[in-house]
Amino acid sequence: MKNQFIHDIKVGGFVDDIFVLAEKTMAQKRDGNNFLNVTLSDKTGVIKGVVWDNVEKISAAAASGDFVRIQGKVNEYKGEFQLVIKNMEACSRELIDPADFLPATSRDIDSMFDRLIRITSSLETDFFRKLIEAFWNDEEFVRNFKAAPAAKRMHHAYIGGLLEHTLSMVSLADKVAGHYSGINRDLLLTGALLHDIGKVREYEYEVSIDYSDEGRLLSHIVMGLEMVDEKLAEIKDFPKDQLLLLKHMIVSHHGSREFGSPEPPKTIEAVVLNYIDELDSKVKGIRDFIESEDPNETWTSFHRVLDRHFYKGKKVE
Repeated sequence: MKNQFIHDIKVGGFVDDIFVLAEKTMAQKRDGNNFLNVTLSDKTGVIKGVVWDNVEKISAAAASGDFVRIQGKVNEYKGEFQLVIKNMEACSRELIDPADFLPATSRDIDSMFDRLIRITSSLETDFFRKLIEAFWNDEEFVRNFKAAPAAKRMHHAYIGGLLEHTLSMVSLADKVAGHYSGINRDLLLTGALLHDIGKVREYEYEVSIDYSDEGRLLSHIVMGLEMVDEKLAEIKDFPKDQLLLLKHMIVSHHGSREFGSPEPPKTIEAVVLNYIDELDSKVKGIRDFIESEDPNETWTSFHRVLDRHFYKGKKVE
């Protein structure tokens, strides 16, 4: 049974417990000797580790994706925890409780899915409604959609995260469509629902959240377009101009080529989708970061990706 979780690890402490070996890479010191960098995970987060001694032997003991028993001491390196590993050995999966290693949404999966169905059933455009129903009628898709994470690390990076993110996106899209005139509500809501569907194939999440081979080679944007085309085979006379606009939303929802979209948003609906995606992912990511910090501090530590500290407010006595 697992006793030490990553969020409880402290500098100077000794670790002797089981983790998922998420990544490992061999590197070389200036003197020509090898050392091993590893990333370990459990349901509470990730921690970097390094092996300085017996490198080849320890590296050969386990492969990425294995459960490993780790023994080592926790240091601080460049402002982050680093585990200096003295021993690492693979563990049998039969002795593991997967719930210790996969973070999951705290919200009710079926309740969220029911809310999503209620919103999307309000679409008035027949061909958009039929496209969404083609996904809802696919039992394998629904099962994977309910379980998939929305990201590996930054936001909604847990089981049920994709459903949670999509429900939030569709709810935001519905509110924005009612606020501005001239927005095609049914197009916007369909785009919000389908913009990330490729993530059901982009990630593997049996023991840890990581990219699938297909995900690394194609990306969820490409796979999402393929999945839409697969469902369109069941629908007759879907208007080509509306399909083009919908696909553009999927293609452009990251906002720019710099962030992974082949094209920037070029319609009002695509612009709105990009901004609500940015809003939902950023708010969730920042809230998770704040919750992971010392509750007694007024400010967070420095967020390297967003390049700032966040103000949490003074604690009320």
